[in-house]
Amino acid sequence: MGLRVGILTGGGDCPGLNAAIRAVVRRASLVEGAEVLGVSNGWRGLIEDELRPLTRISVTGILPRGGTILGTSRTNPQDGADYPARIRATWERHGLDALVVVGGEGTLRAARDVWHEYGLPLVGIPKTIDNDLDGTDFPFGFDTAVNTVMEAVDRLHSTAESHHRVMVIEVMGRHAGWIAAYGGIAGGADVILVPEHPFRLSRVCELLKHREQQGSAFSIIVVAEDAHPHEEENFLDSSDEEQIYRKGRLGGIGFLLAQEIEHHTGIETRHANLGYVQRGGSPSAFDRVLATRFGVKAFEMVLAGEWGQMAALRGNNVVSVPLDDAVRKIKRLDEEIYHVAEVFFG
Repeated sequence: MGLRVGILTGGGDCPGLNAAIRAVVRRASLVEGAEVLGVSNGWRGLIEDELRPLTRISVTGILPRGGTILGTSRTNPQDGADYPARIRATWERHGLDALVVVGGEGTLRAARDVWHEYGLPLVGIPKTIDNDLDGTDFPFGFDTAVNTVMEAVDRLHSTAESHHRVMVIEVMGRHAGWIAAYGGIAGGADVILVPEHPFRLSRVCELLKHREQQGSAFSIIVVAEDAHPHEEENFLDSSDEEQIYRKGRLGGIGFLLAQEIEHHTGIETRHANLGYVQRGGSPSAFDRVLATRFGVKAFEMVLAGEWGQMAALRGNNVVSVPLDDAVRKIKRLDEEIYHVAEVFFG
């Protein structure tokens, strides 16, 4: 029997997953006797023995599709006492030689731990719309999400201008403001609020009033879901904070911020939460190419036995880096990017 490689997609879905799956299968098809088995629903598929063969035919046409043909879940292989044993049993039953793990911070952290603690030969591919994985300049998924935010801001500009309103647009970005900053800059937002910089409500209202006095009858604010008010001007009570920043599911700061802005400025203010629309849809050209490059590189890492490593973008090169480097810490928004955004506030 030739080389048998499993591939799974874990965590939240994002554009480009199918492009990565396709690339792994297509690269494998160039190696005589190599097979790729798709693992259903992330780590859960290895625990529950849900694998199926992937061929050139089965991945035909999936490049532009959003989501993942394999399905996904947030199952952690270390959450159940018997999970490691069940994973190893599935591994041996199917005669796997290696595993390609496509995921974000949580999925790749689990991959790092599985490699270190159980010695299963695996490599990683980074995907996340949040761009919070260290070790790679960009994962795939981020560019498409930013384009979605930019298009939404473009569209909301027209309704804000027509009704002379402030529009507060809440976007994803757990613990990091990359989507808010890039999407806000690209869309021409007037204020951008990110987790890395607690905001003062008085300053936001001052900027909006200044715009009004200068003749700007509308304003656009982009706020990341994990943005916090400064402790000296915290308008949230404990129940608000528990609801907005609850573990595992953020959201709601945009609605309360809009209420406070209207109360303090007298300017009609509305909010929009882009939510899961940022994860869905067809990947951008950049993400299709990047996911494809990552998939090809990952299979070549398997051939080279580069276990515990992850494909990563460094400059314009796709290289192999330790999974330890990718999950050691959250990659926060670059201060230079935020400085550029600040130039256009107000």
